[in-house]
Amino acid sequence: MFSNLPRATRAILAANIIIFALEYVTRDEYLGLFALQPLGPYFHPWQLVTYAFLHGGLAHIFFNMFALYMFGPQLERFFGSGRFTVYYFACVIAAGATQLATTTLTGLDESTIGASGGIFGLLLAFALYFPRQRIMLLLPPIPMPAWVFVLGYGIIELTFGVTGREPGVAHFAHLGGMLGGALVILYWRIRDRTVRPHERGPRSPWDG
Repeated sequence: MFSNLPRATRAILAANIIIFALEYVTRDEYLGLFALQPLGPYFHPWQLVTYAFLHGGLAHIFFNMFALYMFGPQLERFFGSGRFTVYYFACVIAAGATQLATTTLTGLDESTIGASGGIFGLLLAFALYFPRQRIMLLLPPIPMPAWVFVLGYGIIELTFGVTGREPGVAHFAHLGGMLGGALVILYWRIRDRTVRPHERGPRSPWDG
């Protein structure tokens, strides 16, 4: 099953699992160096990428990797591995930058870990390119179109972020991942209109 995944999705999944195992072996000895730290003496630029390969427990990595497994392959086959990789890491970096802005504005002194920013970017792309595809929720088991699922999830994240519910969860980073994904897709749409038709990238059902 794992070997049937497209190469970029498979590589990201494998990297997350291997690094999670290393976290356990090293007892998080290097967590502070590679987690995303607030702007200050402990922040390093590489943390804008490395934080997305660290997780805080089995449940944390399971749900992120499950979402990657569910949505990544279809998007990668649609985008192509190159574009998919660029898109995923653009969302990761956008989520990290949004989290840095949030911690700076609020004065929070908390580190951030997890692939959720990249995952939320994938959710946005899935809703844009496959808006009518049915998604079955786990709890409760209710099917709904992808665009409804992602829009609802985004509203929940915004509400929780503004009201401060679920402390310890980087809700604005999740939204930042979606924003980064939207900007990448917008850039692709603008650029693709200036190239020959056979050079264009994937088109959304919403494209004109």
